Formats: sequence, structure tokens, C-alpha cells
Amino acid sequence: MKTVLVIGGGVTGLSAMFELHKWRKATQSDMRLILAEESAELGGKICTVKASDFVVEAGADSIVARKANKMTFIEELGLENEVVYNATGRSFIYTEGELKSIPVDSVFGIPASVESLAKSTLISAEGKVEALKDFYTKNETFTKNDSVGSFLEHFLGKELVEKQIGPVLSGVYSGKLSDLTIASTLPYLLDYKEKYGSIIKGFEVNKEKFQSGGDKKFLSFKGGLKTLIDAFEEKLEEVEILKNRKVSKIEKMNNRYNVTYINGEIVEVDHVVLSIPHTAAEKLLNDQELSNEFAKLKSSSLISVYVGFRIPDRMLPKEGTGFITANNDELSCNACTWTSRKWEHTSENRNLLVRLFYKSSHPSFAVLRKLDEEELLQVALDDISKSLGITAKPIASEITNWSDSMPNYLINHPKSVEKLEKKLAETYPEVFLAGCSYYGVGIPDCIENGKMTAERIIQNLK
Repeated sequence: MKTVLVIGGGVTGLSAMFELHKWRKATQSDMRLILAEESAELGGKICTVKASDFVVEAGADSIVARKANKMTFIEELGLENEVVYNATGRSFIYTEGELKSIPVDSVFGIPASVESLAKSTLISAEGKVEALKDFYTKNETFTKNDSVGSFLEHFLGKELVEKQIGPVLSGVYSGKLSDLTIASTLPYLLDYKEKYGSIIKGFEVNKEKFQSGGDKKFLSFKGGLKTLIDAFEEKLEEVEILKNRKVSKIEKMNNRYNVTYINGEIVEVDHVVLSIPHTAAEKLLNDQELSNEFAKLKSSSLISVYVGFRIPDRMLPKEGTGFITANNDELSCNACTWTSRKWEHTSENRNLLVRLFYKSSHPSFAVLRKLDEEELLQVALDDISKSLGITAKPIASEITNWSDSMPNYLINHPKSVEKLEKKLAETYPEVFLAGCSYYGVGIPDCIENGKMTAERIIQNLK
């Protein structure tokens, strides 16, 4: 009997186990399936909690609808009637002491038409003229392995990138645009430039792809994202799910592996899926050659602060769903989501709930990471007062510190992962890496990666 062990009960590990479980049932295969999670709950970076009368997502807060609609996991898990979508609203950039609207007809802050560029209140007339060079400047040197920041600046100009595109993209990908590749962020940028001769023209022609579903760009569930995790767990009725079971060591023994838990128990397995952060995977394998490759992967940090008030969310100063900070000197936060307005299910009494994000890319983060929760809450309240003019006392708060656990896809990331995978396959065959440290941070990306990892194991079993 073959044994497959998935280490890590986040959405990637659950997706991998779900596919393995389906295959075992369909083929009546004699196979033992084990999922080991070091904490008391499954979910990883998906963590839904109740705070007063609010539903709070301490980790990931939504799923990109465009990606989810191309997949089958919602139907397979029977969650069609639990889906909720984001409310409509504009997004803003906080700059020069005020909230300025990100043009509606834009994608990640990139104008999807000349009209969108012309109407932007974030860019000067000179900056708009400079961006028009996108229509007559040819690409002669850039490839998808080049910096997305350098690429965009070359064709759209420095001002548009710094004041409108940069704040949005850096917020999504948690890093400086100069350190991120086109391939790991928006690979179709180069395709648009090559095919249409213009990035703006490419988005204009393909805007329906990004606007499919209208304003319903993101989805969640009535009870929060934990609904997804609970549904996966319920479907894995014939899987050994071990919570509070941390793995301390993996040793190769002939053609199998001895996996040791922290309590001293040892299990012998044939296949291992490491759906845990790369730093944790490195420690389990304890191999110097692999450690040299793991060291090339980088992580950043994030502190999330939710604040709830006993005031109606219509008290927000503008019709919208949140803002991104453009100037690090103005606020300590990188961004603020007006959660109760964006997600109605998060506030049953329609009271105001906001979420502020503090990232390690911000110059003040070195100080912030040393603060206790009471001090962090005060920083958040100061930012709320400056940006939104709200000075009410909070009735609820939830602070989460994701220290050194947010993947940061630098320029050499794809090559680093490729070399790591190759060396791992040579040294530890049938041990697989999975998850956001390597292959994409969105929930659909993680689910797809889990599924693909399971399919590799299934092919080997066949």
C-alpha cells in the first residue's frame, strides 16, 4: 500500500489532498492519505474570526472572481449558494492630503484608453503627454524576465508609474516594481505591446476580459472564507487529518521516507507534498545544497489591523471601497480597505469596519514591527483620523502579524524555483514543493497548484 503525506493544511495542501482523495475513490486504489497540520485549525493564511458583530478575515479576504469562474472547485464543494460578491465602489489613492480616484477605466492603475489617461486627476498634463510615447515607441530589448517597473516606465513614463500604477501594483504584489518581473506579475503586458504596439491599446482591446462579471470582481462566502476550508475538510472524510501535528524531520530511507513528528512518532511514506512556506520546507529537509537554493527565495512581512466602529459606514467621506497610499511620508499604512462597504456580510448591523495594511516595504515598518497590539491600534487610529476624518472610539479590533511569511517574487524567482525543483527531484524523488512560496499567491492559484501537484503524484502511481 502506497502512502501519501501532505504537510500543511492551507488551501494548497487541501486542494492537493482533495484531488488525491477523488482519484482514490474513483479507482478504488489501496492508498493511505495523511494530511498533517501543525496548528489546531486548517486554512493557513485563510483565517476567519468573529470580532464583536463583525466577520473578520485575518488573512486572505477574497477570491478573484475571474479566475474562480474558470475553475470547478466551488461547484465540486457544493458552495454555489454560499457565494457573495464585493459591493460596487471606487478605489482611491491617498496623496497630497486627500483621496483621489483611480480612473475607473484602468487595470492595476494602467489606463485602458486615452480617455482614461486624460481624465486622471493623479497625473500632470506633462505626465500624460509623456505616457503617449507608448503608442509610438517600439519594444526592442524587453523580455518577460525583465523588471515590470523598468518596462512600464520606459513606455508610459516615470510620473504615471510612480503616482498611479506603482501604488496599485506594489500593493498587489508586495514589492518594488523594479524588483518584480513581467513574468511574475502581468506577463500579458509584453504580449499586448508586441501585438498592438501599445500597452494602453492592448488593455483597451482586451478590457472585457478584466471587466467580465461587471463590478463583481471578487467573491467570498456568507460565513467568510473559512467556509471554503470547512468544505474541503468535510469532503475529505476518508483522509487522516492530523491537527496539532508538526513535522520535525524528513529522512530518505531507500525508496521511501521516514517522517518524524515533533511528538517523536514516525510514519513511513512514499510521496510527500510540502505545502508549507519555503523556510519551513528547508528546515525539514536539512540539506545544504537545497538550502543554498532555498536561500534565493525571499519573503516580506505584513501587519493587518482591523478596526470596527459603532457608526454607520455611510460616514465614510467618499463613495468607494478603499484607498492605497502613494506617499510614504503621509501615512504609516500602505492601504486601507473599507471592509463593511465592500463586503456586506462582514457587518450585520451595517456598522463601519475598516482594514489597514502595514507592509515591510514601508520605511516605518522597522519601527512598527516592534510595537505591541495596543500601540499598533493607535497607529491605525491615527491613520484613520488623517485619511478619513473619523475620530470615534473603536468597538472591535483584530491585529495579525504575518512576519516574513508573504512571498516576494523578485526578478530571478522563476529561475530560482526551477533550479530548486530540479535539485529536489534529483535528491528527494517523490517530494514535491507546493504553495504560494513558489507558484502564485491568489487562492485560485494555490488551488490550481495543489491540483497539479496531486496530478503529478497520480501519474507516478499509475
